[in-house]
Amino acid sequence: MSVNQSAPPVPPFGQNQPVYPGYHPASYGGQPGPAVPASPYGAYNGPVPGYQQTPPQGVPRAPPSSGAPPASMQAPCGQTTYGQFGQGDIQNGPSSTAQMQRLQGSQQFGPPLAPVVSQPAVLQPYGPPPTSTQVTAQLAGMQISGAVSHAPPSSVLGYGPPTSLASASGSFPNSGPYGSYPQSQAPPLSQAQGHPGVQPPLRSAPPLASSFTSPASGGPRMPSMTGPLPPGQGFGSLPVSQPNHVSSTPSHALPPGTQMTGPPGTQMTGPPVPPPSMHSPQQAGYQLQQNGSFGPARGPQPNYESPYPGAPTFGSQPGPPQPLPPKRLDPDAIPSPIQVIEDDRNNRGSEPFVTGVRGQVPPLVTTNFLVKDQGNASPRYIRCTSYNIPCTSDMAKQAQVPLAAVIKPLARLPPEETGLLCTPAPGTGPVDQASPYVVDHGEAGPLRCNRCKAYMCPLMTFIEGGRRFQCSFCSCVNDVPPQYFQHLDHTGKRVDAYDRPELSLGSYEFLATVDYCKNNKFPSPPAFIFMIDVSYNAIRTGLVRLLCEELKSLLDYLPREGGAEESAIRVGFVTYNKVLHFYNVKSSLAQPQMMVVSDVADMFVPLLDGFLVNVRESRAVITSLLDKIPEMFADTRETETVFAPVIQAGMEALKAAECAGKLFLFHTSLPIAEAPGKLKNRDDRKLINTDKEKTLFQPQTGTYQTLAKDCVAQGCCVDLFLFPNQYVDVATLSVVPQLTGGSVYKYACFQVENDQERFLSDLRRDVQKVVGFDAVMRVRTSTGIRAVDFFGAFYMSNTTDVELAGLDEDKTVAVEFKHDDRLSEESGALLQCALLYTSCAGQRRLRIHNLALNCCTQLADLYRNCETDTLINYMAKFAYRGVVNSPVKTVRDTLITQCAQILACYRKNCASPSSAGQLILPECMKLLPVYLNCVLKSDVLQPGAEVTTDDRAYVRQLVSSMDVAETNVFFYPRLLPLTKSPIDSTSEPPAVRASEERLSSGDIYLLENGLNLFVWVGASVQQGVVQSLFNVSSFSQITSGLSVLPVLDNPLSRKVRGLIDSLRAQRMRYMKLIVVKQEDKLEMLFKHFLVEDKSLSGGASYVDFLCHMHKEIRQLLS
Repeated sequence: MSVNQSAPPVPPFGQNQPVYPGYHPASYGGQPGPAVPASPYGAYNGPVPGYQQTPPQGVPRAPPSSGAPPASMQAPCGQTTYGQFGQGDIQNGPSSTAQMQRLQGSQQFGPPLAPVVSQPAVLQPYGPPPTSTQVTAQLAGMQISGAVSHAPPSSVLGYGPPTSLASASGSFPNSGPYGSYPQSQAPPLSQAQGHPGVQPPLRSAPPLASSFTSPASGGPRMPSMTGPLPPGQGFGSLPVSQPNHVSSTPSHALPPGTQMTGPPGTQMTGPPVPPPSMHSPQQAGYQLQQNGSFGPARGPQPNYESPYPGAPTFGSQPGPPQPLPPKRLDPDAIPSPIQVIEDDRNNRGSEPFVTGVRGQVPPLVTTNFLVKDQGNASPRYIRCTSYNIPCTSDMAKQAQVPLAAVIKPLARLPPEETGLLCTPAPGTGPVDQASPYVVDHGEAGPLRCNRCKAYMCPLMTFIEGGRRFQCSFCSCVNDVPPQYFQHLDHTGKRVDAYDRPELSLGSYEFLATVDYCKNNKFPSPPAFIFMIDVSYNAIRTGLVRLLCEELKSLLDYLPREGGAEESAIRVGFVTYNKVLHFYNVKSSLAQPQMMVVSDVADMFVPLLDGFLVNVRESRAVITSLLDKIPEMFADTRETETVFAPVIQAGMEALKAAECAGKLFLFHTSLPIAEAPGKLKNRDDRKLINTDKEKTLFQPQTGTYQTLAKDCVAQGCCVDLFLFPNQYVDVATLSVVPQLTGGSVYKYACFQVENDQERFLSDLRRDVQKVVGFDAVMRVRTSTGIRAVDFFGAFYMSNTTDVELAGLDEDKTVAVEFKHDDRLSEESGALLQCALLYTSCAGQRRLRIHNLALNCCTQLADLYRNCETDTLINYMAKFAYRGVVNSPVKTVRDTLITQCAQILACYRKNCASPSSAGQLILPECMKLLPVYLNCVLKSDVLQPGAEVTTDDRAYVRQLVSSMDVAETNVFFYPRLLPLTKSPIDSTSEPPAVRASEERLSSGDIYLLENGLNLFVWVGASVQQGVVQSLFNVSSFSQITSGLSVLPVLDNPLSRKVRGLIDSLRAQRMRYMKLIVVKQEDKLEMLFKHFLVEDKSLSGGASYVDFLCHMHKEIRQLLS
């Protein structure tokens, strides 16, 4: 038979179904299984809850091809088997590589459905219908229909009717109808299909939906199954830790990772639509094992006898009546971030991402892929919340999906991605491996549109034989200057298009002319000024000595242009406590000279010549100074410091030298000395959860905003390194770094022996990274949309120009767009980000990034082309900015409401009609609830008792500039089992979900979130492993809180230390290691990062939050 034929009509769901000869529904329980001792980590060391599925009577079972051994070969009494996973193995949701199989001929099917939740539906072309169907759906009372839908990929969850619920702010009790599903019970899983008619280019697979179903309010429904409803059967009360999918051998084998797609328009529930018939000989099949792979049926599981009082257990011996167990959503049955990440890596990691086609959604940030620039900017520079924008503002308002781009203008590209497809014309070429091509048009400068000032790019259209070009942003027709003229080929393209970066690449740079410079004068090379706190705290901790020692060698590594032998950046030095000390380090001096400025209220720079110097020329004097500073202040008793005058002094020095630059401030305490910007201790935990909580995030005084504005005008960027022992008011001290495009680093209770490596590593990276100075960024859009809001570390004096005294390779700017006119599907929507900046060699440049997006008139197309990671990045920044002006509870409620509106709009307009007991999620957004819950539970929005006000302010400003990859791992940390994978394996071990249920006491795990790094050691770890890793003989001898692993010459030690080094290299901050032992007091800190669990501060678990989101959506729909 052809698998492309559809199934016969399914009878309406409200009536009894005929019994088909030869088919007997399988039992849900079977005989009681062997007793297994209880374990705190039951999912790993104990039995897997499940149930037995017996084959249809009279039909021999097909021989197993993979998976667990047949029942006859199962483990002896007292043991349980785990399909293809050994004891203690971890699985995360359904496997994407399992061969799906169908039970054929035994019953009538609706259009076939793919059973696995976590399969992405975005890459594969239309193929034959899936070769599996889910009897689960029918046994559990779900109706299968062929209602045609314009649905993009969606995930569907269902569970019991909502009743009482805790506050919308996201704090939920464990009990109650949304918190009391037992671990062993959850609704069944299913997939629905989308409609092809609204499919955008390069999204050729029909979308899928994942569904979890539940009892409808008001009592059980009649299931559409092939036999009479078993007495007492309740809807949705089927245990699905081991989903009861029945299937048979596929008509042809599929390669691993292949997406099974079925006829479009299928949805798991709703009124039936008769599809064509599908018949095949009856065959036996295998059920879906707990990890989602198909294998032979398992033996009976403990505690699962007859599931319903008085229910016939079809195909097995009846057991005694059992009370109905309480219902709980099974964590394995809900969308898994780990599975989605893994599927995307498998599906999209091997092929290069070619940017030539408009509106393509790139691979996830967690996937390692190569980009080929063919006319649109790399996703390393720009990522969007959606790559298909609604054509009208009404449609955008209806969907509530924020239309935003997260732009990282100076992102560093891997060496293999620079200049891939362009043969540069004379005068162009990459400046260094990290830069795009630089184009020099001489005195004429870059070619622009006369009306909207957009820069020449591949999106422009040349007309009239190449003598004119039409701007794609505003449609204005412009003349081509004679020196830029070139003939067109038969396709209307310039014959030199591929020789010119600005006509063939999405990202490139122009050398700017003098017209783009301040005061029509080319800039001088920038300067770095190191400003060191020498108060008692800084001397006592050993910070000053450590810093001076490091600077001696670090000054050799200042950033430089690609081919330059040495850096053009000049350096200066200031020390301070209550007064400021300036140093003359002119190369002609034998010894450095110190000048003291004690009038901090009226700051000035006491010397010009000799303050900012070339490192090579003044090397001896600088070394002498750095040797002397720790000795000069060794006996200081001065505890008070100033802060604002220090920044003022640095800015005045740059102003006097007529250059831009960066101040590196090393500061230890609250500035309480009499001076401008003096602060008082205002830390008050009693304000938390009150309307006045927002004041904790607001600066104490307006002095710092005024100072920041002056710094931006001068191109003076500030990087602040804080070493506090107590409250220092980070919210106020970080204002200047935040508004000047700088960074804040914080090392609480700094101790040289523990924090030296982290501080020095951060300092080295901060000094060496690529920075653009005195920058202005503008985002232009084609007619119909405009940039309306900006998020990040910058200053804005008008509504369009983002001003950055400094912008480094790690910083991003998030931009939100709104409609101001109707868009057209034909022309799409275009973005151009132009950044004007001074390079570290003092060259004025323009960096251009272009991106073309699709436009749609169907909501389904919008939902099919969203990117959840970027959406979460934008929503977190939006919320973190909101806490300055609104109560935190209001901000949290706003996020929950927006998320509910996004998902309710999808449910109402894109998904097939279905029971209200189902939560239906778009495939591209099925992780939105879990990630949003992580944002809601973060320290800024829901602090635990141990989180300080300074910590919250620090994280808040840190996230404001994070890119999408950083927010992804920050909000949903990676948890890697270290003892699962083979010791000789060079690849990273596969991650597991961030939940305590995933931890096994016999294993060691590594957790990272971009800022923190933990090694968690289970209490039952083998002695040999402990010896290999920690060089002690037993678990009890491991030092809790250890911050460095011993260097041992054995494979396990080398592998784990190599993995830690590899993770640190991927992140923008050095992650300090903390070793945590199971049941140790430090374990509470570690568990704070297990974000799928309920948090101590009251944050909901993933399961509870999903239920809460369902209730919110149902309220919106009703």
